[in-house]
Amino acid sequence: MQLSIVIPLLNEEESLKELHDWIVSVMQSNHFLYEIIFVDDGSTDASWATISKLSKENTNVKGIRFLRNFGKSQALHAGFNAATGDVVITMDADLQDNPEEIPALYSLISSEGYDLISGWKKKRYDSIIFKNLPSKLFNWAARRTSGVKLNDFNCGLKAYDRSVIKTIEVSGEMHRYIPVLAKNAGFSKIGEKVVQHQSRKYGKTKFGMDRFINGFLDLITIWFVSKFGKRPMHLFGALGVVMFLIGFGFALYLGIDKLFLNPFGRLITDRPQFYIALTSMVMGTQLFLAGFLGEIMIRSKREEKRYVIADKIAL
Repeated sequence: MQLSIVIPLLNEEESLKELHDWIVSVMQSNHFLYEIIFVDDGSTDASWATISKLSKENTNVKGIRFLRNFGKSQALHAGFNAATGDVVITMDADLQDNPEEIPALYSLISSEGYDLISGWKKKRYDSIIFKNLPSKLFNWAARRTSGVKLNDFNCGLKAYDRSVIKTIEVSGEMHRYIPVLAKNAGFSKIGEKVVQHQSRKYGKTKFGMDRFINGFLDLITIWFVSKFGKRPMHLFGALGVVMFLIGFGFALYLGIDKLFLNPFGRLITDRPQFYIALTSMVMGTQLFLAGFLGEIMIRSKREEKRYVIADKIAL
């Protein structure tokens, strides 16, 4: 199969039929062998009923329904597991991503050898103050921190070589940073394509300003995990040793001073160096233990269930 189109969604019943028909029109005009995988992330409207109806009308439509809302990253993870196409396209279900972009994205992966192509919504139809400016700040920080030179990390329209989505693990809220995850996994040919942004036609956005706060926190997490995730002792152990040595140095100084240099001076507990020494040694020991426990956790890690699938269609 040439193409798998993975579409995570939450309460998008109004747009699903129109999006499906638009995608099918593009697929037929380009003679693609394709599948459309809708991942219903716990919708409370009639989204799943719409997906069921579309699947009966079109055998290329498949569906996954979560028992409750687990998040976009988990929805993408489930869709990636189910995808069988050589090239995988992800897009949002709100009609803000244009299916007409799919052939060009497919060509960049299949013909030009890219591992991942991320869409760049250069011209946006969102609020300048509440979405555009925070998004620019977020993308700047992501570029500087991750080293991946993309202008739009948040764009849902992306294309992947099959090997990428079968290698990376998308969890938590890390869907924004799939290009970074791919880079950390060793996929180096990552590109960007300017894509058309559509204004929202139905419903309202599911994202508020909190997503940018969460995005920055996730950025810190992924930076830390990429550098020290497999070797926490290198960070915590090193910091612990440094802190302990600082404290030990102060304690040694206080001991020598009290025993040999000034035995009749003020009490050690009256001197600020005593508390610096005590605090540093305690913190150093705790940091070292944190690194040690981190190493043990990595070595004994078990695969955890991150979402529960309630139903499937054609899978």
